[in-house]
Amino acid sequence: MTVIVLTNCPAGLRGFLTRWLLEISAGVFIGNPSARIRDLLWEEVREYAEQGRALLAHTTNNEQGFTFQTHDHAWHPVDHEGLTLIRRPSPDSTAPRQVPKKGWSNAAKRRRFGRG
Repeated sequence: MTVIVLTNCPAGLRGFLTRWLLEISAGVFIGNPSARIRDLLWEEVREYAEQGRALLAHTTNNEQGFTFQTHDHAWHPVDHEGLTLIRRPSPDSTAPRQVPKKGWSNAAKRRRFGRG
């Protein structure tokens, strides 16, 4: 079983994938091509994705029963003692943090005192 998920990719690429896979939702393709065809499809996706992101997941003979690859994704697969996990980017520590205001909101005050 093979699943390819496209985000913000050209319509031509989506049309190309429909030759081999079934599009079950916008940008989500599923099918059961051979390993050779799957690898060729993934090469085409990586070449023509342009500004978009792509994710490939397929069954394999390992502990999890599947494996996946990403293209221009912020989250990356990482092997950890034989299991493939997703590494998410840590929040930027240099970005200013939004500090919530202290006390009750105006809407809560109106509800509490019955003025609204």
